[in-house]
Amino acid sequence: MSARFTIKKLGAQGDGIAETESGDLFIPFTLPGEIVTAARERDRAALMAVLEASPLRIEPACRHFTECGGCALQHFEAEAYRQWKRDKVVHALKGIDCSIDELVACAPHTRRRVVLAARRSETGMLLGFNRHLSPEIISISECPISLPEIVAALDRLRALADLICATTKSFRMAVTVTGSGLDVAVHESGKLGEHQRRIASNFVLAQGFARLSIDDEIIIEPRKPVVMFGSVAVAVPPGAFLQATEAAEQAMAEIVGTHLKRAKKVADLFAGCGSFALRLAAKSEVHAVEGDAAALSALDRGARFATGLKRVTGERRDLFRRPLTFKELNTFDGLVFDPPRAGAEDQSKQIARSDVPFVAAVSCNPVTLARDLRILIDGGYQVKSVTPIDQFLWSSHVEAVALLDKPRRRRG
Repeated sequence: MSARFTIKKLGAQGDGIAETESGDLFIPFTLPGEIVTAARERDRAALMAVLEASPLRIEPACRHFTECGGCALQHFEAEAYRQWKRDKVVHALKGIDCSIDELVACAPHTRRRVVLAARRSETGMLLGFNRHLSPEIISISECPISLPEIVAALDRLRALADLICATTKSFRMAVTVTGSGLDVAVHESGKLGEHQRRIASNFVLAQGFARLSIDDEIIIEPRKPVVMFGSVAVAVPPGAFLQATEAAEQAMAEIVGTHLKRAKKVADLFAGCGSFALRLAAKSEVHAVEGDAAALSALDRGARFATGLKRVTGERRDLFRRPLTFKELNTFDGLVFDPPRAGAEDQSKQIARSDVPFVAAVSCNPVTLARDLRILIDGGYQVKSVTPIDQFLWSSHVEAVALLDKPRRRRG
């Protein structure tokens, strides 16, 4: 049964929140000030109709919006949406004395890596994204966040999913646009027979894809997928972590590079395939630390074949289990760290004890960033600025780059 609700504010995930006698009720695809009808189930409700719309409500950019769960906020006016994203960082860092810059915006049609869901159904192969908070897959024919190369290949990717499917369950297909073509990394699609493998390989060749891998095993690689980090070409491994958009990566790299420009020797922690390290190496010696062997190997190969770089060294190390100690860090005069969403609490404690004068903290989670910054501040660092960056358009996720330094009088 549906009921009438008034939306008071937006929640952290982009859902509208209505206040009820039994507590907050989360209603997706609504905006503050709207009066809606919705069907309630515990603390969530499905939107039925918007009775009184907010002046900030706009037409969504995609026909699949509200069905596909890939986007949460296409109905939100652009400037108000960007302010909401910046405010997420402001709220998370409340109590930390720092200036927060304007949000670096994300343009449509720029996402270079998407993770699609696939499953064989009675009506054919489904390929798209899960419905909001549901295992149901919504097959898509357009995607305004993604690069045109991905959208143009949707039918061919659906055909490839059909060829490799050896399971009745849903599976994942990560598609990345590289300089060599599409890199397709599939997970949990089932074990391929030899016949399937040959057919899938022939299809990849015919369609001009760069690579097909299944559960990290390369099935066929007509061309090594190459990504540029600044002026350095890197052949990335299957399923490698990359920033979602090239523009956001470049913006973060420029902020970090400017802050560390006086550092002669830089540590890049959680270095991945080298998106920061290989750019920084144009001016500084860089020691890259990463737990994933394949990513570190790709970084090393990129550095070895590049020209005009300072010395780049690498170290495979699980920084969650064994962070670099403050004594090890004291050999550097600049540092950047870009951990997963969980942040880098133990590593931050070591950085806080160190004498590294310039630190850049990159984060995809403002909450864990706030925790890590507080550790650094308590260790004598000062936050110079925080820049929010939107690279997950129309989602609730926001990146941030925080720049810190440790005044000389407090070091030693």
